[in-house]
Amino acid sequence: MPEQRGNPEPVFTPKQRMLNAYRGLFSDRYPVAPEFWYLLPAKLLGISMVELKREVPFWQALQTTFTHYGCEGWGISFPLTQHPDAEKQVKLEKMPGTRYRETTVIKFRCRRFSTEKIFDEREPSWLSKRLADGPSDLADCLDLLLATETIFDFTEMNQAHLAVGQDYLLEFWLGTPFFDFIAELLGFETAIMYFADTEEAELLAIRDRYLEFQLQLIGQACLRTDFESFMIGCSYSCNSLIGPDMWRRWDKPYIQAMAEELHRHGKLLHIHFHGRSLETLADFVEIGVDCVCPFERRPGGDIDGPAGLRVVRRQLDDRVTMNGNVHTVETLIRGTPADVRQEVRQIKEAFTGSARLIIGTGDQVGRETPDENIRVMIEEGIGCNDRPFPKKICI
Repeated sequence: MPEQRGNPEPVFTPKQRMLNAYRGLFSDRYPVAPEFWYLLPAKLLGISMVELKREVPFWQALQTTFTHYGCEGWGISFPLTQHPDAEKQVKLEKMPGTRYRETTVIKFRCRRFSTEKIFDEREPSWLSKRLADGPSDLADCLDLLLATETIFDFTEMNQAHLAVGQDYLLEFWLGTPFFDFIAELLGFETAIMYFADTEEAELLAIRDRYLEFQLQLIGQACLRTDFESFMIGCSYSCNSLIGPDMWRRWDKPYIQAMAEELHRHGKLLHIHFHGRSLETLADFVEIGVDCVCPFERRPGGDIDGPAGLRVVRRQLDDRVTMNGNVHTVETLIRGTPADVRQEVRQIKEAFTGSARLIIGTGDQVGRETPDENIRVMIEEGIGCNDRPFPKKICI
């Protein structure tokens, strides 16, 4: 073997770069992690959205996609839960055109609950019937979903975590904040009215119950899995839909309690926060989350150009990692490679000297995105830059 001279520079894996960014540590370069999610993996694999959602493990589709593009990334794995007294049946039926209807029936304590989900060969799935038909069903739904005797099955998650290895950061899915939990049962409009009409003490009692269940899940997950990072998602719980005041009242305390418990176990927390985020930047720091995404640009968000990015950098104060900000429509789909390079450079320049950056996208990358633009984003993101890092390294 040839003699190795000098001190070799460390080489980091995609997963290590992501975890270092979450911890505020320097790697050899910034991670570049487009949010590929569902649409692009289906296109890359040459399968329909129905096949992707029902037949191909999500973690595996992402692994193929991140490997194909040679970049960093993150994805989620879902825990399986089951009440021992519940019986579940699932039926899939073909609808006209490109759609399918999946009906799930759950029998629990002399009650019959059902949901309907519509799958489309070209679009993400959506619920056409929710678990609760209205607020009167909520108490029974909570008994089903938040029972202390719930069985947690992490078998498939552990297998996925092992199979992904260092290829990207696979995170443990912790569901959504409190408002979203209720809204996913009732629907957004009904949930808004429910929060407006219900006594605060009753809402607090339900939130405490939800939090207690989720803390139980964290305890089991930390004991029985090796996941380093956990994720809380976002459906409606954001400034753009419920506003910062309602979010602070009902969701911020919940997220903060989750963050504290995860940190007590030595784990990391990543939250997804759609839409506008300027009004809650200080809240992210106060909560102590490790990473937030996707810091969207207008019209969906409010983080625009160098000025907006400098505000994010200043407010986050190198205590929370920013992931995202490349515009998925105006820049990646409609823009030129030069537009993509300019936007990535704006992000890197705003965070010069900080390890708290993951160059990502303002939410999911569309299937219409020119492949050249994706590759230019990654190329510009991983390009050598000796300003933010201790040494100039490119691999």
